[in-house]
Amino acid sequence: MILYGDSGSGNCLKPRWVADYLGRDYEWREVDVTSGYTKSAEFLAINPAGQVPCLVFADGGGHLAQSNAIMLFLAEGSDLIPADAFARAKMFEWLFWEQYSHEPAIAVRRFQKKYLGKPDSEIDSALMKKGEAALSLMEGQLGKHDYFAPASLSLADIALAAYTRVAPEGGFDLEPYPKIRDWLTRVERKLGLDPA
Repeated sequence: MILYGDSGSGNCLKPRWVADYLGRDYEWREVDVTSGYTKSAEFLAINPAGQVPCLVFADGGGHLAQSNAIMLFLAEGSDLIPADAFARAKMFEWLFWEQYSHEPAIAVRRFQKKYLGKPDSEIDSALMKKGEAALSLMEGQLGKHDYFAPASLSLADIALAAYTRVAPEGGFDLEPYPKIRDWLTRVERKLGLDPA
């Protein structure tokens, strides 16, 4: 398997962390998303959507895009997907929420601030409000459970940790969220990551 991704992207790191945690054999190919390569004919032949991450099967078995889809494929049959039906459904609930309510605020604001160098005055103020609302919801959940599935580390935690741990790069202060900070420490330890 070949995993194309940008190491600065939380969406790309999610499947990489899953593969590493589970000891899956793969080759990482670094792609700078700001270089225009993902829109080149060469890359569009790999993934017509022109996005990373993208998992390509070296035996000609096609490709798989979208970070959460790749994580689900890589984690099939592992303890990262709860066996209990309700816990599994909670994992999916948080995976869907991450892509719809968390990532579009926190990751987008981070990209504009860190990679595009925009001052706060040029960034949509609604992104800060939406991001803080997402963090508050997470803090509340983590006041009830240690993880989002909720009994143990799952794909939901990996998905949410990817951009939460670098939220300060988008101007989000994690100091008011002690449960999130404790959870990030647990997730980083389990995944063998250096603290962000």
